[in-house]
Order: sequence, then C-alpha cells, then structure tokens
Amino acid sequence: MPRPPRRPEEKTKRSPATLWKALRRIIGLSRPYRTRLFLSMALTALASLVWLAVPMGLRELLDAVFEVGNRTLLDRLALGLAALFLVQTALGFVGSYLLSWTGVRVVSDLRQRVYEHLHRLGLRFYADQRTGDLTSRLTNDVSSVREAVTNALVELLTQTLTLIGSLVLMFVLNWRLSLLIFVVVPGATLAARYFGQKIRQLARTVQDRLADTTAIAEEGLSAIRVVKAFARSPYEVERYNSAVEDLFGISIKRVLVSTTFWSSVSVLFMGALIAVFWYGGTEVLAGRLTAGDLVAFIFYAFNIARGVGGLSRLYTTFNSAAGASERLFELLDAAPEIQDTPDAKPLPPIKGAVRFDHVRFGYADDHPVLHGIDFNVEPGQMVALVGESGAGKTTMLNLIPRFFDPDAGRILVDGQDLRDVQVASLREQLAVVPQETHLFGASIRENIRYGRLEATDEEVEAAAQAANAHEFIIALPEGYDAEVGERGVKLSAGQRQRVAIARALLRDARILLLDEATSALDATSEALVQDALDRLMVGRTTFVIAHRLATVRHADRILVIDGGRIIQEGTHDELFAQEGRYREFATLQFTDAEAPAV
Repeated sequence: MPRPPRRPEEKTKRSPATLWKALRRIIGLSRPYRTRLFLSMALTALASLVWLAVPMGLRELLDAVFEVGNRTLLDRLALGLAALFLVQTALGFVGSYLLSWTGVRVVSDLRQRVYEHLHRLGLRFYADQRTGDLTSRLTNDVSSVREAVTNALVELLTQTLTLIGSLVLMFVLNWRLSLLIFVVVPGATLAARYFGQKIRQLARTVQDRLADTTAIAEEGLSAIRVVKAFARSPYEVERYNSAVEDLFGISIKRVLVSTTFWSSVSVLFMGALIAVFWYGGTEVLAGRLTAGDLVAFIFYAFNIARGVGGLSRLYTTFNSAAGASERLFELLDAAPEIQDTPDAKPLPPIKGAVRFDHVRFGYADDHPVLHGIDFNVEPGQMVALVGESGAGKTTMLNLIPRFFDPDAGRILVDGQDLRDVQVASLREQLAVVPQETHLFGASIRENIRYGRLEATDEEVEAAAQAANAHEFIIALPEGYDAEVGERGVKLSAGQRQRVAIARALLRDARILLLDEATSALDATSEALVQDALDRLMVGRTTFVIAHRLATVRHADRILVIDGGRIIQEGTHDELFAQEGRYREFATLQFTDAEAPAV
C-alpha cells in the first residue's frame, strides 16, 4: 500500500522573521555576481528618480499654460518631458535586464547546488524520502524562488524608490495633504503583519501538497506494470485526483488570503487618494495651491497607491518564495552522513584484500543488524554470503563502498581503514552488480560506458562480448545505439543483467560486489549470466550474495549469516560435511547427484 502523504499543516509554525532570513539567504547566492547586481540596481534607481521628476515637469507645464501663458516655455517643457521619458525607459530597460539576468543566474545556481548536494547525501537520507518530493523541490520550489528573485526583485526596487521619493516630494509640495496619506499607514502595517504570516504558512503547505501530488504521480507511473497487472489504474487515478483536489483547496485558500490582503490595502490608499483629491481641490479654489501643484500631488499620490498595492502583491510573492526556499534550504542544510575527513587521502590502486574487524552496525540505534562481524578475505578470493532474508547479507555489502559506516569496528581494504580514505577513490575501484539492475533511459552503449566514461566504442563492445550481451545487442535494429527505455524496460531481465555485467567488466575494478545477480532469471538467461559472471570474477576479490547455492558452491569461502552473525564458515564441501544451517539449505536445494559425499 502506498504511503500516505505527509500532513504539512502539522509542521512547526514559523515566525515573521523567517521571511527576511529566507530572502537574505537567497539574495546571498548573488554574491558572485555582485558587480552586475549593483550596476542593475543603480540603473533601476536612476530610472525611478527620473520618473519622480515627471510630475514636477507636469506641474511646470500646466502652470506655464494656465498661469503664465508662455508658448515657448510650453514647447521646451514638452520636449523636456519627452526626453525624460526616453531616458527613464532606457535606464529601466537596461537595469531590469541586468537584474533579471542576475536573478535567473542565481536560481540556476541554486538548482545546481541542490542537485549536487543531493548526490552527496547518503542512502540513510534517501530511505526517508520520496523521489517525487525531491523532484518537486528541484522544479516547483525553485520556480517559486525564481519569481521572487527575478521580476519581483525588479519591481520591489522600483516600487520602493518610487514610493519613498513620492512621499518626500509630496511633503515638499504640501505637508497638510501628505498627512492624509499617512493616516492609512498604521492600518496597512497591521494588515501586512497579520496576513503575511498566514500567506507564508499557506505557501509552505501548497509546496508540500504539490510535492505530494508529484510523488504520487511518480510512484504510479514508475510502477505502471504492477498497476496494470492488478487493474489498479482507477485507484491510482482517484488517489492522484484526491491529492490534486487537496492542492486546489489549499491553493485557493492562499489566493483568497493574498487577494484580501492587497485589496484591503489598496482600498485604504484609494480612500486616502479621494480625500486628497477633494481637499486639494478646496485648496486650489482658496488660492493656496496652484493647479499644477495639485496635478503633481495627485500624480505622486497615485504613485503611492500603486506602489503600496504592488508591494502588497510582492509581499505575498516573497512569502511564497520564503515557504519554498525553506524546503530547499532544508535539503542544503542536511549534512552528508558519509563524507571525507579533513585528512583523508586518496586510496591508491588496490590488490583487493578486505577485512571486517569486529564490525557492528544498525540502521537505528536500538535495532542492531550486524553483531561483531569479523573475517579476512585475500586478494582474488570469492566469498559467498549465505543466509535467510533479513540476516544482514546486503547490509554487509553496503558497508564496503561506504554507503554506511560501522557503528563499531573497522573495515579495511589492503590494510587501510575505509574511513581514512577519500570516498570517491574507494568507489572508483569497486564494481557492483545488483539484483535489480538499473539502466538509464539512454542507449545500450551509453549504459555500458557508464562503467568507465572515457572508454572507446571498441572497449564497450569487447565488454559486451565478455558479458554474453553482444549477440542480442547486434540483433536489435539500432544495435548498440538502441534506447533501452526508462529503467531498461525495453529489455528482458536477463538482457538487463548482462548489460550491467558488461558495465562492471568495463570498469575493471579489483573488488566486485554481486547481490543476487542471477535471481529471478529463467534457466537459459541464468546460464548466460552465470557464464558472464565467471569471466567477470577472474582475478578479482568477489563478494557474492546468492540464495541458489549452486552458483556459489565453488566459492573459496562461504560465510553463513544468521541474525547479523557469522555462524558457519568454510568451503561448500566442508560446510556440507558438518551438521548446521548450511547443510539444511544445501539438502533442500541439491539433488543427490549434486551433493558431495559425506
């Protein structure tokens, strides 16, 4: 049964200071482009200042016509206003472009940084995450942040400068009229504080619900064969539709709160604007204000009303971005569980000796999986891990590439503790063939070359021949350039496994990890895969997990694992000759002709 979506509303409430904290971290990403950013802000500021001079030009224009009657002055003022508009437009265009470029670049860097960080996080992190949720953060959340640091950032700077400049010039023109505008400021401030926190919380909830819908879609589509096999398409569609309806409901609630906020603020300032128009008209009639002064004053008042309305909408935009950025920064703040120590050194080319030195490990502190595992493997030996499901075999294999670190004890390769070497240098000398082969949605050639990216076409084909894959590949219409589909869906299980073996052969690693590499295959495919594995294992230290003992009866050593402990150790003949768990397994699987003499 699919896991139910998280309930975002159960998250801890965030304080208003979160908005500034989130935006400060976002803007901090622009530090590498600060020269371009400062230049864009300077040009945008100049454009706003030029725009503030327009009402003063209109005042002089009107007074020249209605009071002075000077035609020459009128012509010059009109030309001057046209020049102001052209300069303001040019400055605004360049400043807006540079600022938008910086914003888009910052968001692109953020997306790359998050994706790179995801690759540094360990498997324990991914055990608690859904792929759809992580994908949603990379796409939907970043898109919300992009809106805040591109168009919204340009508008914020423009509106703020216009608003402040208009207020100053209004006081210069007539301080009595200016007081009418300030009457509504306390109400607007309280509204911003009240609605802002609600908008931010709703924005975070929207992003969480959007992630849930993405995760449900990803789960349903990635398991489409299972869905169709059990005739569960109606169930999956209903499940997705239910998530979409939840998203719709919370999105509409956010829209309602946002619209109510900026509409309320706009009504307050428009009311003040009407009062300014009425009172200013009485001042003109009384001779205490010229017509040009009143027009300029109303122009500035409109600037303020428009600026406050715009800033109200921007406030909702930035709150939405803050909610989305919290989810992104949660990922960036997650510390990688497995990372190099400051003095870690590259692991030199290895021979393949491996030692488990009293290793203990558990995925949770109170649930140990391995208890004091202790054994040595010589270079080139084949070691088989045998036991029931859940005994700890795969966990032991996962410790060798440092997907996890032991809670106690050490794992050494050629005498070096794995925690003292650089992780990448260790994994470059390992090859893994898992039970469930993962192929990328690319060509067969590209999937094999993934083992060694610089390999030539000839080396790729040689690896495929050694893996018994060449024959079926060249039989395909496009040969090595044939696309395998998502997760290799266009190939059979045996074909996918042989491609994976070719990938491991191309890597030419000294240590090989095989986790049930021949399970769930038909007899013909298993024979081909096993023949390829026999070639792959020559001269390499090999760890093999297998439930079919026939595939490991020739192993140099067999470790029988039970409850996270090694309970038997030896060759197939030695273990079959003694009473114990291995003999029980072998008796069930081998025929009399296959079993060794006791």
